[in-house]
Amino acid sequence: MAQFRPFEMDSIPIEEQFMNWKEIVKAPYDRKSVDAYTRTRVILMNGIENASVLMSHAIERMTVDPEIKRQMAAMRRVDSMQQQTINWLNPANQTIIETTLGYEQVAVDLTANLARNEPDPYVKQTLDFALLEDFDHLYRYSCLYDYMEQGDPELIVQGNTEVKPGRPTVGHHRHPDDTMRKHYDKDTADIKTKMNYLTIVAGEQQTELYYKSHGFMYSDELARQIYSEIADVEEEHVTQYGLLGDPRETMLEKSALMQLCEAYIYFSCAQTETDPRIKSIWENFAKMEISHFEGCARLLEKYEGRDIRDVVRADVIEPLVVFEPNKDYVNKVIDEQLDLMPSGMEYKRLSELADTWSSFKFQWKVNRAGVPSEETTIKARDELVQRDQAKNIQEFKSQLAKRTEDVMAGRPAPPM
Repeated sequence: MAQFRPFEMDSIPIEEQFMNWKEIVKAPYDRKSVDAYTRTRVILMNGIENASVLMSHAIERMTVDPEIKRQMAAMRRVDSMQQQTINWLNPANQTIIETTLGYEQVAVDLTANLARNEPDPYVKQTLDFALLEDFDHLYRYSCLYDYMEQGDPELIVQGNTEVKPGRPTVGHHRHPDDTMRKHYDKDTADIKTKMNYLTIVAGEQQTELYYKSHGFMYSDELARQIYSEIADVEEEHVTQYGLLGDPRETMLEKSALMQLCEAYIYFSCAQTETDPRIKSIWENFAKMEISHFEGCARLLEKYEGRDIRDVVRADVIEPLVVFEPNKDYVNKVIDEQLDLMPSGMEYKRLSELADTWSSFKFQWKVNRAGVPSEETTIKARDELVQRDQAKNIQEFKSQLAKRTEDVMAGRPAPPM
């Protein structure tokens, strides 16, 4: 597989990047024949572009220099056009819940790939932790798909990603205090860590926004509720992942890294894309993003006197981000970390949590009137429902329920 060498890649001048409406809107992929990982690449790149646009808007509002504003506006307009091209590749006959299953397949196989290749142990642990939650979301939404549309999730995941419970969604609802995380050090962190950070924040942010902008479109009350429930978990994920980034990075530094990340992920997608038409989009957009990266590098040098090579500190960024099955890895993390919970900025076993863990009371508050993800599961066909009866899943639910009940009743946890 080719290497991503950003300082050696061809670029397209930004003046040549603006597109007409016919160029922006391309024919969608075929819902019935599309490869599962073509769909996930489309979803991911839509999220990457969306994150870039949102970051650029935030930066322009915090700078007074008109030249920075002007150049950011030009790059942002192209990113916006790219985002429309990508998002419009999704076909109109792909239902909301089918697209949702694609989103969760992205979350599972993207997070697993990033975790497997993450050099920072703390960042890797944070990825592994949330991996088990997104894995469970895929299962819960699969139950909704069966209940609402009598659909088979295998038509979406195509055997690449298992559909079964992870850490049950009922246990994902934590107090904001328990979403706090430590950040990497911008001066010592590997460039791969920074790329992984930007990628996962973009992916999770887009997932949250999709659920919040589509969940209300259902008339079925249970469907509306489960989208609300899982959207709230995605807000937790966006918070925890966002906090991994070093806040000491300057705005121009963050912008340059974001544009580099876009080029890196486009390049990664192009190496494994099986659809020639869509592969050409990834290749073309990668060249555009290299131009944006170069533009940000010039701004960094002009306004901060810094060489972008001192920020990247690498000629090659590797390995690439690849969508592929991660079944063995996911199952290993389930076996080892199912009962892991965040407490402050660290991770502890459920049995090790103090009675003062703020999320016990928070879970009691949000779950006491019923849990949509649990109610949805029992409405699916028996074969799907039985997967939720696995011994490890039931033991986790029982232990969490008992700890929460004991805390609310004022009964202390048994000594370790």
